[in-house]
Amino acid sequence: MTDPAKVRRHSERVKELVASAVRSQIKDPRLGMITITDTRLTGDLREATVYYTVLGDSAAQAGTAAALESAKGLLRSVVGKALGLRHSPSLAFVLDDVQEHVKEIDDLLAEAKQRDAAVQELAATAKYAGDAQPYRISEDDEESEDSPATVQR
Repeated sequence: MTDPAKVRRHSERVKELVASAVRSQIKDPRLGMITITDTRLTGDLREATVYYTVLGDSAAQAGTAAALESAKGLLRSVVGKALGLRHSPSLAFVLDDVQEHVKEIDDLLAEAKQRDAAVQELAATAKYAGDAQPYRISEDDEESEDSPATVQR
């Protein structure tokens, strides 16, 4: 078994290597404004999944995905040489749709805030369903409490 700390270190190193290689060595015009967000390595250090985001529309995302697929061999050799492992990890690129998740969460929070405001409005104008003091004591009850009844057995 490989040490999890070693896998994390190699994963971070793969992330840095891929990001610098994309910035400096890949000259593909299809490559858009890309950010490498995360990298996951398997326990045996043979497969790496690289997560990335692209600034732009779906056409820019598709172009960037094609550019990364065509540069996969170059990136794998850069990573393999820098890590110095027996086997260079194979790379798989996955589009990280963080922006879409952020938008969904923002929409849900705005909806919850509107519902909270509506509940606060209802609470401000609410009245008691019954008496304000449901345990009100009548005058007859007060007199009977003053003279305690004794029970004999």
